[in-house]
Order: sequence, then structure tokens, then C-alpha cells
Amino acid sequence: MSTHHEFPKTTVKQFVLALLGGLFAPALVFFLIYKMMVGIQANQVEESNSTAAEASVVERIKPVAEVNLSANGGGATQQKSGEEVVQAICAACHAAGALGSPKIGDNGAWGPRIGQGYETLVKHAIEGIRMMPARGGSPDLSDYEVESAVVYMANKSGASFKAPEPPAAPEAAASAAAAPEAAAPAEAAAPAPAK
Repeated sequence: MSTHHEFPKTTVKQFVLALLGGLFAPALVFFLIYKMMVGIQANQVEESNSTAAEASVVERIKPVAEVNLSANGGGATQQKSGEEVVQAICAACHAAGALGSPKIGDNGAWGPRIGQGYETLVKHAIEGIRMMPARGGSPDLSDYEVESAVVYMANKSGASFKAPEPPAAPEAAASAAAAPEAAAPAEAAAPAPAK
């Protein structure tokens, strides 16, 4: 008994489709490898250009932040009022009571804080406490501006703190210091009363 298996007849159309399918997969792989190599080479060509490479290095090593000095040579800047500071910065949390901050005008929430005293409130505002960052998250605020904002919010919430005095301008402070010195020599030159 002979076992003879007969395979189905393959048509020319089937043969051509199988041949093309068998060649398509390796051709696709070679094409993708070629595109990847050309892409890598193009990136290397851009980096070899000295101007582009230098600009790329400068961009990667530039500082995160820059210090800008004021045009007036570091002189006094205009101090914001307590209300301005509260509206611009503090109200972000204190208007809505975010993160447990006492709402402006809520005497019950402010009462224990006001009871700690003016100095303690100002110290906490400047240094930060619990979820509140130092200076309300605005490091460019002066001590005077922070104190003014604390007084404004506390007074709106039942306190009766006295507003802080604005800092003297550098020119006014210099002239005030020079005035007593100028008066001292004049007094020394005056004749002593006769006895």
C-alpha cells in the first residue's frame, strides 16, 4: 500500500502573491532601518555645524533665573499698601479660606490668631507657618508690605492694630542723619553764657 499525498495545485496568481508577500516584509524592515540611519545622520550633521552646536550648548547651560537690578540703582521702590498686597497676593488663600487659612472678615477664625499678638502674626507671615509660605509666597515683598497686609487683614477681622510706619526713603534718612550733625558744630561754636 502506498501512501501518496496530493498537495493542492498552486496557481500562478497564488505563487506571485506569496512571493510578493514574502519579499515585502524584509523590504519593509530594510526601509525602516534605512530611514532610522538617515534620521540619525541628519541629527549629527546639524550638531556638527559650529554655530548651531554653540547655540545648542548655550541653551542647555543658561541659568534658571536671572537677577535684574532696578533702573534706579537699587534705591527705594514704591511700597504697596496693605490693601494692595492683600488683593494681589494674600486674597488667593485668605479670601476663600484655602488650605485652612482664616478668611478675611471671619472674626471667629482670626480671634485666636489676633490673641497671639501683632509681633507673632507678623513673624508667621514673614517666615511662613504650616501651609503658608514665607511672605505669602512672594519673596519680593518688603517687611513693611507684609506688616501692612497683616494689619489690614487682622483689622478687617476684629483687631485694632496700628498700621506700621512706612520706611524712610534713603535720601530722607541721609538728610535726617546729617541735620543733627550740622547743628552740633553750630552749638559748639556758640559762646558760653557769662557767669
